[in-house]
Amino acid sequence: MANDLVATVPDLSGKLAVVTGSNSGLGFGLAKRLAAGGADVVMAIRNQNKGEAAIAEIRKSVPDARLTIKPLDLSSLASVKTLGAQLNADGRPIDILINNAGVMTPPERDTTADGFELQFGSNHLGHFALTAHVLPLLRGAQSPRVVSLSSIAARRGRIHFDDLQFEKSYASMAAYGQSKLATLMFARELDRRSRQGGWNIVSNAAHPGLTKTNLQISGPSHGRDKPALMQRLYTTSWKYAPFLWQEIDEGILPALYAAVTPGAEGGAFYGPRGFAEAAGGGVKEAKVPKRATSAEDCKRLWEISERLTGVSYPAPN
Repeated sequence: MANDLVATVPDLSGKLAVVTGSNSGLGFGLAKRLAAGGADVVMAIRNQNKGEAAIAEIRKSVPDARLTIKPLDLSSLASVKTLGAQLNADGRPIDILINNAGVMTPPERDTTADGFELQFGSNHLGHFALTAHVLPLLRGAQSPRVVSLSSIAARRGRIHFDDLQFEKSYASMAAYGQSKLATLMFARELDRRSRQGGWNIVSNAAHPGLTKTNLQISGPSHGRDKPALMQRLYTTSWKYAPFLWQEIDEGILPALYAAVTPGAEGGAFYGPRGFAEAAGGGVKEAKVPKRATSAEDCKRLWEISERLTGVSYPAPN
């Protein structure tokens, strides 16, 4: 595959896209680009007011943007199920699902409404369940795609099968790396099962390298009144080492390529084309961490995720 790829947006008129976490950061940038391409975009988010503000901002440059807000809290399987039920009741096939929303490195271990470690529960299990709930709508589309947002942190991640919820010993970056490795493994296993089962869904993954988003601000300071050290380090780096970082419009390119470019492939992983896939704009095929290539581990994680979330996908043929 070519090392230098171009994220072009075709005419998306008549297409339906669902983007989680689309009121800010990468999700906002992706929703804006998809809407500019003519897609109807469902913004699946937690905060209605922030969503309305995001829509107003998008419509400054895309006046005819077709945007709809639907509530989603990925840290609650009940909320995920409710959104799935709403979308299925609408009955419209989903052409593009971008599993984008997430939380990054809260300093102390926190849990979801269902008792899962917050990052694993939100970043991986929430999206795993959402995709299962809307699978009939994806299969009803002509050429559906599912894009899962991973991270370069997946390179250092490993799946702690003996302690998935980090109950024995919590380390924020290790838990984050696990959640993003799980996201990548889900994307690849979903594509494998789609091919095997004839679901006609192209599933791939992308990461934004080092992109300035509110993840670096809200995550490390989660639950604290004052900015955490990691937040201060990130914002200082933005100011004094801007060459290390991308803006949102650059950071979204790998996911945009994965979602809409005709040449994007199932099971692939896309990232920035710059040094170490950290920045530099553009798109190239990202290096898949060795731990994400284990078919046995991908299958094991999938089966555990079904059990933990209570959702079920069609059995592979």
